[in-house]
Order: sequence, then structure tokens, then C-alpha cells
Amino acid sequence: MTIKLYGIKNCDTVKKARKWLDQHGIEYRFVDHRADGLDPAELQHWLEQLGWEQVLNKRGTSYRALSDADKASLGPDTAAALLQAQPAMIKRPLLVLDDELHLGFKPELYSRLFNK
Repeated sequence: MTIKLYGIKNCDTVKKARKWLDQHGIEYRFVDHRADGLDPAELQHWLEQLGWEQVLNKRGTSYRALSDADKASLGPDTAAALLQAQPAMIKRPLLVLDDELHLGFKPELYSRLFNK
């Protein structure tokens, strides 16, 4: 079973997800978007599987700082470039469990995914 957790290390929700995984003895690889960079092919896969609307974090300060014109121009053709340039705008954490993608953290979801 291949497990990767993508996010930003100082994000509170990412911290909760990492703590949950550690407490349950689940081995995973953590990838920090900001520190480690983001593979464009992986990002494209996420966008294809989940849709750009799901991957884009509209609640964060980075999104709110965008101009109204930039927000209005967002779409499937522009989201990848924006998220690549500003990975903090990706919803987090993103758990990749084998080939399944799961956005966000809820203990109930992780319990179900890992049978814990």
C-alpha cells in the first residue's frame, strides 16, 4: 500500500492528519507543496480526477487575495497554472492511498480508509 500525504507542514489540518496517521502506526510519505515543490503531472492528475473546483481552496487567504478579475477568469484551463504557481491554494491535506485521492481530513474518513 502506497500512502502519500500532500500539504503544507504548518497547516493545522495537515498537522491533525499527520498526528492521526502517526498515532495509528501508519507509514506514509509527507510531501510539502511549498518546500518540496509540486510535480505538474501529479497536479494535472488531481485536477482530472477531482476537478479543479474541488482542488482549489477558496477559503484560504491566498485565494481571497486574488483580484475579482483573476477569480472570474478561473476555470479548467487556468487553474493548473495558478495552483502550480501558488501551491498554498490547494485544499489540504490530499491523501493518496494507492490510486485513490481524498481531500481534507476527518478522523471518521481516515478510520474507514484504514480500518482503524
